[in-house]
Amino acid sequence: MPEVSHWADLHAACFTTPRPWSGAEMKAVLASPHVFSLGDSRGFVIGRAVAGESELLTLAVDPAQRRQGLGMHLVKDFLTQSAIRGASQAFLEVAAHNVAAIALYEGAGFGQAGRRKGYYTLPDGQKIDALVMVHKI
Repeated sequence: MPEVSHWADLHAACFTTPRPWSGAEMKAVLASPHVFSLGDSRGFVIGRAVAGESELLTLAVDPAQRRQGLGMHLVKDFLTQSAIRGASQAFLEVAAHNVAAIALYEGAGFGQAGRRKGYYTLPDGQKIDALVMVHKI
């Protein structure tokens, strides 16, 4: 696994909404119980599996590496690792305006299970919804 600082830099290159995680935040999340990570210098996924459920906490793929199947590979690996850890379903939240991410997750078998109104705040202060998506494992 690459250094946390590289993953934090990659996260910053990928996100404005939700805001990117700092290196300290990423390190703290990775040290949390039940959290797992998969990936390399091109992209990564961080998830948590506990009590029969898993949550995809974040996924980042280097913008120069997109549209090559890496995101789908990471999502599939996340689902496999979730099953190994005893999860029977996986959840995630995605910004409702992130069409590319929604298409990726739908392509991996996730479906919309709900909506959180005004969950994310854009850099200009505008509020946008988050879609809650679920996948039966």
